[in-house]
Amino acid sequence: MHHTTPLITTIVGGLVLAFLLGMLANRLRISPLVGYLLAGVLAGPFTPGFVADTDLAPELAELGVILLMFGVGLHFSLKDLMSVKAIAIPGAVAQIAVATLLGIGLSWALGWPLMTGLVFGLCLSTASTVVLLRALEERQLIDSQRGQIAIGWLIVEDLVMVLTLVLLPALAGMFEQGNASFTLLAWDLLLTIGKVVAFMVLMMVVGRRVVPWILAKSAATGSRELFTLSVLALALGIAFGAVEFFDVSFALGAFFAGMVLNESELSHRAAHDTLPLRDAFAVLFFVSVGMLFDPMILIQQPLAVVGALAIVVLGKSIAAWLLVVVLGHSRRTALTISVSLAQIGEFAFILAGLGIALNLLSAEGRNLVLATAILSIMLNPILFTLLERYLEKTETIEEQTLEEAIEDEKQIPVDICHHAIIVGFGRVGGLLGTRLIEAGVPIVVVENSRTRVEALREQGIRAVLGNAARADTMDLARLDCARWLLLTIPNGYEAGEIVTAAREKCPTIEIIARAHYDDEVTYLTEHGADRVVMGEREIANSMLNMLKQDIETQPSPDFCPI
Repeated sequence: MHHTTPLITTIVGGLVLAFLLGMLANRLRISPLVGYLLAGVLAGPFTPGFVADTDLAPELAELGVILLMFGVGLHFSLKDLMSVKAIAIPGAVAQIAVATLLGIGLSWALGWPLMTGLVFGLCLSTASTVVLLRALEERQLIDSQRGQIAIGWLIVEDLVMVLTLVLLPALAGMFEQGNASFTLLAWDLLLTIGKVVAFMVLMMVVGRRVVPWILAKSAATGSRELFTLSVLALALGIAFGAVEFFDVSFALGAFFAGMVLNESELSHRAAHDTLPLRDAFAVLFFVSVGMLFDPMILIQQPLAVVGALAIVVLGKSIAAWLLVVVLGHSRRTALTISVSLAQIGEFAFILAGLGIALNLLSAEGRNLVLATAILSIMLNPILFTLLERYLEKTETIEEQTLEEAIEDEKQIPVDICHHAIIVGFGRVGGLLGTRLIEAGVPIVVVENSRTRVEALREQGIRAVLGNAARADTMDLARLDCARWLLLTIPNGYEAGEIVTAAREKCPTIEIIARAHYDDEVTYLTEHGADRVVMGEREIANSMLNMLKQDIETQPSPDFCPI
């Protein structure tokens, strides 16, 4: 294989293999994530054939983590973060302690030293940012209360891991070389906490004003390229600055960059413009994980792999479940959090690498961590599916309404009929809603953004928080007696699922949907939409109608005068 262009080779090889195996996994009705991980195994140095650059792949994957966390920050306000601190902080710290102790116990059974066991246990204690967010996004849970708890829990884990990465060298020196003291350890801890707090204060005070201002200026140029470039420059620049000047992780830096932009009117556009890049680099993250994996560990140490996997999937999950229940949350929330955390990811790889550099962890230990990571990531979508089926069979209506404590009083069916239901309230939905209100038509908005729903309710507009493809969400919006269903979301294929579900429940309702491409128009029409509006086609028709009016009122002369 020609390697004079390792960057291009790694990107092309990784994406092509991920696409092929992702399609195969989808055909077999399993998560595409499994295909992406297997693509990394095939592209890695431990299998024959094509070998990608193992140094470049993790850096490309880090870009995916930065963009993904920036996107999450765009939907996660400081108020949301503070609202879950009572459970996220004690829960994450206690769960990390339990998982670390279990890891130390397994390492003792394998005959490893105490410090090796500590590093190994810490590697098993923290969940993957990318895996967790992908699972929440697929199930429309990011804006739910349990989604916010899971994200807040993850942020606390990231902070603990940042402290760990700083303190581990001092601990290694103190226990093995005797050249570090408890005073030095305490000083390192205070210094690290101070840097993290300084970064957070800087972002909340200065970034809250500067970041939206920069985006507003770039949007005012009218150039889509400049606006997208400004979003990427801010996300990547702040994440890099967080690491370079404050020793904060890339993920945490990018998250706060997105969070300070959350209150801006441009946050929705910024999230939409960065979505393709986030998806592409998130795929490269999974490929890079697979590349580090040596499959021989499954044959050489099968019992150790099973033990480590049991700690991650069972030990962490049970600990998280107990903690959430003890802190007073519902069974659904407790189970969702426990399943969300039943995997490990990027910080495990970073810690394992540092452990090897400090001679605290062997190559065998790193392979065991990687094997556990890959297997737990593969199992995670299956666990989510099993959880959803279990809750559908065992949960009562009362338990479902109890699950979202924030929404208990707000999520009640609307009290109108013969209204228009608008799914999505971005630029198109906002303009449409305004015109309908001016015309005296009652509307109900269905949105999956908690921030936007709360803003609409403050304006006196009826709004329902949830996924429009779910029957319970549309029941709250009173689909059964609505006159129109208006789909303004930009994804035509996602809209198709909503059209199908709505047409089955209410065959006579008039459905009008939005599309960008001809194949989306066909798809939506076949699934039951009465009319589909394609933006480009309507613009062309409007311009043609204007020309016809000019031609009819002022016939053009036979020649153009000089």
